[in-house]
Amino acid sequence: MSEYLLPEPVVRTEEVRELARDLMVIPNRGVQLVPNIGVIGGTHSVLVVETGMGRRNAETVLAFAAEYAAGRRLYLTTTHFHPEHAFGAQVFAGEATFLLNRAQAEDLSTKGAAYLEMFRGLGEPVARQLEGVEIAAPDVVYDDAYDLDLGGRVVRMRATGRAHSKGDQVITIPDAGAMFTGDLVEAGQFAIFPWFPPHDTDVSGTRWIAVIRRLADASPRVVVPGHGDVGGPQLLADVRDYLELLRDETWVRRDSAVSERTIVEEVTALMIERHPEWAGREWIEKGVGCLCAEHPA
Repeated sequence: MSEYLLPEPVVRTEEVRELARDLMVIPNRGVQLVPNIGVIGGTHSVLVVETGMGRRNAETVLAFAAEYAAGRRLYLTTTHFHPEHAFGAQVFAGEATFLLNRAQAEDLSTKGAAYLEMFRGLGEPVARQLEGVEIAAPDVVYDDAYDLDLGGRVVRMRATGRAHSKGDQVITIPDAGAMFTGDLVEAGQFAIFPWFPPHDTDVSGTRWIAVIRRLADASPRVVVPGHGDVGGPQLLADVRDYLELLRDETWVRRDSAVSERTIVEEVTALMIERHPEWAGREWIEKGVGCLCAEHPA
């Protein structure tokens, strides 16, 4: 991964947005390595989705959530184990019940330390946010599904199976028609493929496509992506169309037995031509590498 420079990956709560009754998002404001963070309320409890990267960001999130909860019980969950989403959970210990799907808990336990070290190498701003981080264990682990009653509102947590990571989960609020996708969906950005062979190859482009199709079939009214602006169902369609095109253009070249370097160059040029306004162009090559490995020989 290339060194991360500016801006500082800091969560700020000045621009909190209300998506529906008792449903807030702390937006990432387009800042890299800052996720969109959810605060979802019911009559007796409040669920926080994502911690931000590191203790200081998590302290900001916890302070906002505690004030917002106004005495209601706090819960915490994360969409996947990557540092900007989950590496602040230690701050919530004793303040919130930390819930995770089993595959994500295993990711956190087995790969968290390596990702902590890798992200510390992205530059001083990131390393600062990761000072003193310890990988926190969840209080409650569930297999594939968990329905959390917040009081007059049930939030559904569903493991998707392997896609962007092995432990992805999606959080939906049925009464608000809202869905928090984590990095299964980005807005205005090419899909993030954490394809780092031989160290981490859990991302699956083909499974990701199947997951996005299922999410699109659910027809949410509001989609909160891992990064980028909150939108509607078109965000899911955009990701589905991009991933399918990336697969098709990669595989047709793989069928022609051209080199992977040529595939990367040609497919990257095509994707940038299709989406010149999207950020994260460096992830196209990672996606090509992943899909080359998944090509049906």
